[in-house]
Amino acid sequence: MYLVAIAWIYVVLMMAVAEATNSNGTVLGAIFTFLLYGLLPLSLVIYLMRTPDRRKERKAREAAEEAAAAAAAAASNPPDASGHAPATAQDSGVAPVREKP
Repeated sequence: MYLVAIAWIYVVLMMAVAEATNSNGTVLGAIFTFLLYGLLPLSLVIYLMRTPDRRKERKAREAAEEAAAAAAAAASNPPDASGHAPATAQDSGVAPVREKP
């Protein structure tokens, strides 16, 4: 992808040099040639070609943020960390209360 961009910049640079060194050309014309034929169109092409990469990077960043938020939520409310099994009504010796029908 970048090989074509480098080649295009080289061609445009040579056009600008030819413009500046020509007897009828000017340095201002060379600058505008370099900007209007080189940098502006090439920056647009590179921006459009990198759109899928930027989308993948954004999705990966959002997934990492969601994973970090989930880990933080799990760390802030840890489960019973006593190492003992949870007590039930039968284990504690308390009879279950029966409701009246």
